Amino acid sequence: MRILLWHGYLLGGTGSNVYTRALAREWSRAEHDVVVFCQDAHAGEYDLGGAQVVRPHIDGPLPVFVLDRYEGLEAKLLQDFTRAEREHYVARNVAAVREHLPADVVFTNHVLLGGAVGAGVGAPFIVKAHGSELEYSMRGNAELSAWGREALAPAEAVVVGSAHIRAVLDEVVGHVDHVHEVPPGVDVDLFRPEPRPEALARLIAAARADAPNSGNDRLPDDGNAERLAEFFASEAPTVVYFGKLLFNKGVHVLLDAVREVGARAVVVGFGDYRNELEAMAPPGTLFTGPLEHRHLVHLLPLADVCVVPSIFPEAFGMVAAEAAAAGVPPLVARHSGLAEIAAGIEAEYPPDLRDLAGYEGELEPKLRRLLELPSEKRIELGAAARRAVVARWSWSSVGERLLSLHLR
Repeated sequence: MRILLWHGYLLGGTGSNVYTRALAREWSRAEHDVVVFCQDAHAGEYDLGGAQVVRPHIDGPLPVFVLDRYEGLEAKLLQDFTRAEREHYVARNVAAVREHLPADVVFTNHVLLGGAVGAGVGAPFIVKAHGSELEYSMRGNAELSAWGREALAPAEAVVVGSAHIRAVLDEVVGHVDHVHEVPPGVDVDLFRPEPRPEALARLIAAARADAPNSGNDRLPDDGNAERLAEFFASEAPTVVYFGKLLFNKGVHVLLDAVREVGARAVVVGFGDYRNELEAMAPPGTLFTGPLEHRHLVHLLPLADVCVVPSIFPEAFGMVAAEAAAAGVPPLVARHSGLAEIAAGIEAEYPPDLRDLAGYEGELEPKLRRLLELPSEKRIELGAAARRAVVARWSWSSVGERLLSLHLR
């Protein structure tokens, strides 16, 4: 099958970026002919299974949902685009995709602007609603909501990652008949338990291989290898967070809880709230800047708990699933798509500990209980969490389910 996979952004760092490269890799490994459309100038650094990469020349600003820096591009919030600017962006991408027709199916990311691109190409297409476009740009904007509804109408299928995003889609765009719930996936071969000595040695080696940061907040901090070695020289209770450093991600809630329980934290990520978080962090907190999977697969096995403390709705909770695959018990805010992660994981937990997959209200009591468990009991919970991920959220099964929507 020939698949054109459109994604207007990068291939690393955030949820939809990781989602895109994982699908490209899985579909290519399954011997499909895959072409990826993105704006990542360094796409060759990722394992895409041999998929071809095309970087459309957009000739103008890049429409985003949260402002970040993009190498060689001017980023501008989608809702701040004029109609002419939106149409120009879509037209440039439609032209780039059409150059690679014919195709069996076009798979696009985000209701906007992926839905609009898919509708413009004129081939069978599927749209993945990720949630960020709905919450950050389209909600409350009647014009964008109407455009999204129009763009989705001719799609073969609209994919959501959770029941929560299905509800948000209905709220923002209106009812759509052809919606299918397919959770995102986790690379369960990459994220897996690892003995502490090997994990630490490999993490330090990965950090030593990092290029100089040179003030780029999208790259790991300089000196991480030495600081990680010093941090993990002892085995004090350790909590890890990885994701964007935005207020809505609730990292400040985690730092308050860590202070109360007397644990230490590793905070991984980039974002405009980092300076404030560093100022409020308790002593012993280690900030690393963003890390890639080559670091995270070795960092996670060194942690006792991974916390996902978002105070804003989340589409799914990929970081919790990745931590679980690595055998680390995740503790997530029990709302939106995160609640569905908690439900899947707690189904594998022993009955007396099922409430420790998620929390409502205060984080500190649940975090304290997890950290006070005997280490062998936390290892049992981590193994149970991994079983849940393997059964429900492996990328190979996700890729097959998505293509089955076209074949119906």
